[in-house]
Amino acid sequence: MGIPSIIISEESNTIELIKLYIEEQNDFVFQTGCANYNEAYNSIPVQEKSLIIVDLSTYQEQGLNFVAKISSENKNCKIITLSDKPEIDLVIRTMRVGASDFIPLPLIKTEFFKVLEKIYADISGKKQKTSKCKVISVYSNKGGIGKTSIATNLATELSIITKENVALIDLNFQLGDVTTFLDLKPSFNISYMLQNLDKINKDYLLSTLEKYKDTSLYILADPPYFKQTDTVSFTDLEKLFNILRETFSYIIVDTSGGFDSKALKALELSDFIFLVMITNLPAIRNCQRCLELFDKMNYDKDKIKIILNRYMENDEINAEDVEKALDKTIYWKIPNNYFNMMSAINKGVPVSEINPDSNVALSYKNLALNISDNAYLKRK
Repeated sequence: MGIPSIIISEESNTIELIKLYIEEQNDFVFQTGCANYNEAYNSIPVQEKSLIIVDLSTYQEQGLNFVAKISSENKNCKIITLSDKPEIDLVIRTMRVGASDFIPLPLIKTEFFKVLEKIYADISGKKQKTSKCKVISVYSNKGGIGKTSIATNLATELSIITKENVALIDLNFQLGDVTTFLDLKPSFNISYMLQNLDKINKDYLLSTLEKYKDTSLYILADPPYFKQTDTVSFTDLEKLFNILRETFSYIIVDTSGGFDSKALKALELSDFIFLVMITNLPAIRNCQRCLELFDKMNYDKDKIKIILNRYMENDEINAEDVEKALDKTIYWKIPNNYFNMMSAINKGVPVSEINPDSNVALSYKNLALNISDNAYLKRK
């Protein structure tokens, strides 16, 4: 028997549509649909695992309070929230109060089924099939702390060390800098790939994507025009990631800053999140907010890796202070080396091409070695 599902919405059409979708598959079973939160609350099985779908299009605050109450009282429930006003602030709030996923309305069937598959895997404990590829998103909700430098240098070192195919994706659709940091002018960008998903295969990718010099690093650049990103859907983004997984051994994603929907989707699809910070109080507070959100989103704690950038041993705030404040171990420290890094950025090359023996170049090389070692161990 399927997992009982309860739908709460003011719109009877929304309830009927979701009911039809649920009845099309075997993992979940429709139990009831209603507009009344008290009625819905009394329908929730106390001991059984269940799915609650809450439409926040009307009575938003009441709905968020209901989600918070259910998530705190019943750990057997998984909650999906919906809204026809999918502002990013609302998405973040739903995750913070305990929702597993947020889906914008009108509902797209394929996206809904993807979420159901993921939730069923969580509830049943069945692991979804994964490829050998490792996807690492380099992320920070604060700008100007070296996120793109880390992504480009790490991707370059991985390609050199492993000799395997590495993809570097610029997912900062508004202000991407990956091509600037590597002095490239690619003919194709991520928008083109998303519009031609049916054509893409391994041969197509390796012959079309811009290759960095004589390495095995391939660049998927940001689109040159803002409007090209307007129609990008979560489904297309996930499909692109799945295609890339079949071609590349490593995928490094330079995400946008903040909590925009595409960045959150990339983080969800990643095997690891390199959460970048520096040693000052605003950065520590921002990092704490990120960790709180990731915890609400039920990310595995091992998925989040703290990267301390521009680190100096004699800083007023040291690494131990940061670990104590975050209650989390720092995964990697990249030393501060302003002159070598600025020279690399201005010349559009990785720092290893400026000074391969510098402390910062060696740090990137060792980080890449560490990642490759971990990846190989986990494949066995």
